[in-house]
Amino acid sequence: MSVLISWNTVASLWIIFGVYWAISALRVKRMQRMETSWWRLAALAVGATLIFSQSARFGTLSERFVPESEWIKGSAILLAAAGVGIAIWARRHLGEFWSARVTLKVDHQLIQSGPYARVRHPIYSGLLVAMLGTALFVGEWRALVGVLLVFVAHWQKAQREEALLTEQFGAAYQEYCKRTGALIPRVF
Repeated sequence: MSVLISWNTVASLWIIFGVYWAISALRVKRMQRMETSWWRLAALAVGATLIFSQSARFGTLSERFVPESEWIKGSAILLAAAGVGIAIWARRHLGEFWSARVTLKVDHQLIQSGPYARVRHPIYSGLLVAMLGTALFVGEWRALVGVLLVFVAHWQKAQREEALLTEQFGAAYQEYCKRTGALIPRVF
């Protein structure tokens, strides 16, 4: 296996993502209002374990859904890199209004530019693409189940964010929703 087509490459992408996330989290606005969801955190933890743990063995979930192939693994790394890139771009564009929890910041603004011009939740989109790429690299059913859990957790959080933003921005947010997609760009 080529040096670039290895688990170390996948892990490096996620380490870059994690370091950027931790550093950028230091430069956010103070919270005005916050909601929490322990269920979402638990779903994310279980999902991440299923995707990333190389020692987790779960019977038929440890069987492969794709053959062991450098072409597939190379494509998976490109997919993971694209997803991490999208998530970082969206996070950077959101800037001081980002939060790990469903929150409104002091002087909160509705961001509608950059990736947010076409998609309401591009960070989640990028993370899901990166996790799909990682699951494809792993090649086992457990990783796909992990992606599904992460998707459900992010979708649930997105719904709560949309309710909060609708409450905060009213008609402006509803108009924004009409012209953008939730996780993928609206075509029509």
